[in-house]
Amino acid sequence: MRKTFFYNFFPTQAEEEEAAKAGSTGANLPVRWGVIEIRDFYPPPEPDPTNQWRVKKVVNNTDVLTRKLVLMHYDVFEHIFRFWSLEICNQVVNGNKVYVAVWDLTPKGGLVQYQNESIYFGKGLSETYILGWLGVVHNDRVMPRDEVGLYWDQKSGTFHMKILRRAV
Repeated sequence: MRKTFFYNFFPTQAEEEEAAKAGSTGANLPVRWGVIEIRDFYPPPEPDPTNQWRVKKVVNNTDVLTRKLVLMHYDVFEHIFRFWSLEICNQVVNGNKVYVAVWDLTPKGGLVQYQNESIYFGKGLSETYILGWLGVVHNDRVMPRDEVGLYWDQKSGTFHMKILRRAV
């Protein structure tokens, strides 16, 4: 199932009655929203074994200094939230952190797993999301202008990450 934002502009009857008692016209009632699941007419894209990196990003100075990889709304909803449960997606959208595991597949001697309180997924500013990646930045010596590939692996329930191209 695909996830999307749902905005509810219609107040509940209780909210209308409360506004009437307060003498308000109801024009100032808050708009409620949340993440809902909708039927996806198109199945999720099958993983390509030759190019599995769904989300590609050139790392900038802010990503390295804050140790938070900023991901765009489209990439998160299409390539990550699509595979997560509705409850976890709503937790993230409502501003909570979800602790995750990151497997670093950068070829330097094998798989390196990161899973601690500094590895998390959360909401960023203005329709962005962040992946806290403190250990990855320290151990891999990720530098600005490196290109990073990332995808959510359904089988292991982890993020897989790889430095695709080093900055020159």
